[in-house]
Amino acid sequence: MENFTMMQYFEWYCPNDGSLWKKFARDAERLKKSGIDSVWLPPAHKGMDGVDSTGYDSYDLYDLGEFDQKGTIRTKYGTKDEFIQAIAAGKAAGLQVYVDIVLNHLGGADEPEPVQVRKVNPDNRNEFISEPYEIEAYTKFTYPGRNGKYSEFKWDFQCFTGVDFDNRTGESAIYSIQNQYGEGWDEVLDQENGNYDYLMLADIEFRNPAVREELKRWGLWYYNTAKFDGFRLDAIKHMPAGFYNEWLDFLRAELNQELYTVGEYWSPGNLQGLLDYIDATGGRISLFDACLQGNFSRASKEGEQFDLSTILQGSLVEARPELAVTLVENHDTQPLQSLEQTVEPWFRAHAYAIILLREAGYPCVFFADVYGSCYTDKGDDGFDHEVTLEPLPQLEALLALRKQKAYGEQRDYFDHPSCIGWTRAGDDEHERSGLAVVLSNGEAGQKAMEIGSAFAGRKFVDALGHAQGEVVINETGWGDFYCEAGSVSVWTAVD
Repeated sequence: MENFTMMQYFEWYCPNDGSLWKKFARDAERLKKSGIDSVWLPPAHKGMDGVDSTGYDSYDLYDLGEFDQKGTIRTKYGTKDEFIQAIAAGKAAGLQVYVDIVLNHLGGADEPEPVQVRKVNPDNRNEFISEPYEIEAYTKFTYPGRNGKYSEFKWDFQCFTGVDFDNRTGESAIYSIQNQYGEGWDEVLDQENGNYDYLMLADIEFRNPAVREELKRWGLWYYNTAKFDGFRLDAIKHMPAGFYNEWLDFLRAELNQELYTVGEYWSPGNLQGLLDYIDATGGRISLFDACLQGNFSRASKEGEQFDLSTILQGSLVEARPELAVTLVENHDTQPLQSLEQTVEPWFRAHAYAIILLREAGYPCVFFADVYGSCYTDKGDDGFDHEVTLEPLPQLEALLALRKQKAYGEQRDYFDHPSCIGWTRAGDDEHERSGLAVVLSNGEAGQKAMEIGSAFAGRKFVDALGHAQGEVVINETGWGDFYCEAGSVSVWTAVD
């Protein structure tokens, strides 16, 4: 069986010039040849900020860059036709294409309306701090620019659990909407802030059956329009798990498609939360391994003080490898973003070696690590900061090594706090496969590791070019593999 690799084909600061869909269509064949097998595209629908919207501030799910709404026809990434053409180009190149689904909230309502609410304690959303009273909330979504095309469904306060702004007074707070479905929040697994159903904007009310049915209709329309292969689900820890059970079961049955799905339950350091979500969804949904990404970030910042032998501990890929999507960075963790949790440049090759060259997990490569990025944004200090992210020079080689060499039995040597390694013994399906990896976060390191007697007498060199010289495998299948200080080396047999 061939190793598969996903790529997140965007970052937060992609230009808002409508070029991304066209760029992906041009890049698709090259990406496939480089070792990428599936691509996760950003939200394609119109957001409340028009061309400045990344898509995570959903306004109209049916507007893929077709209607004159929010001051624009196209989205940040392009037009509807360009989006559909990009997916077709990706599939023609042999890529699976996953689309980003943002159903936690809507923003940029067309009209306000009077709504009965109760204010809640932001640190404990189950605690009301006011009696019911009326505010003017932006909860009416009528989509005049679309004028009923594709769907005549209109959203109002009965479709939302909460908002964060009173247009009558200009006050910002967290308001629980008092509608016929209850005065409290949807039940979610995450207990942070008492109940973390409310995240932002107008929070969707999944207890309303009309809302669930409309989102099912939209899901069918979206697939039949764009013909993608699967989903990336946004902000699922703020939504009831039962909704996606119902939604995915419906779509998979109606379309008779697998529709591979990975969800963002972002809770670094909380492996149990991820496992609870997997249980609640019956294994329907893979999850990004936020715990492993947190380990990478910490290891990169602590340097030699971090115990490398523990790098996989508390990770989803260790606990449930078949449902773990592993990653080094994403659009939320990159510098100046809301969940900033960066991996320092010196450690990125280490981290990518771990996710790409081991047998467990479905690795996801980040756009900025392929193309780089340069941008300016405000930090928590209120000042502008310039950020330059350089492409990772070793990534092309690591992708090729994953596709060609990283097969067969894995032997781990996680037995030293600053130098770890593993070997892959290769298999019969992939000619000349097999490799040995050694990485250090301190001094130069060396490890005696077994790769298998099939390689006896063979010479190995560092495919990344970091370490010089050769390693010769002895008659029992062992070799003394090494790496430079603070570096990673991937040893492969000389043909």
